[in-house]
Amino acid sequence: MVNAISLLKSSGYRLKIIKAIGKDTVTPSEIANKIGIRLNHVSMFLKELKENKLVKCLNEDTRKGRLYELTQLGENAINKLTNGKAQKI
Repeated sequence: MVNAISLLKSSGYRLKIIKAIGKDTVTPSEIANKIGIRLNHVSMFLKELKENKLVKCLNEDTRKGRLYELTQLGENAINKLTNGKAQKI
């Protein structure tokens, strides 16, 4: 959990992306439009977040229109950052 929070705090873009996903299932284009950053940057940060198990891709085999949502770790990290509370996992 500490590593996840540190990763999010070290980049405003990562934090914006995690917040943009929230409880939804979204595409990288939807995230880019919502937070106003370029699609290639969103894709790069989603890759990092996925490698750190904060988000998961629901349709990895799809080239366009990939769907992302938060993992339990991602939800806990964002809750900790926004509310100061986290669930044990």
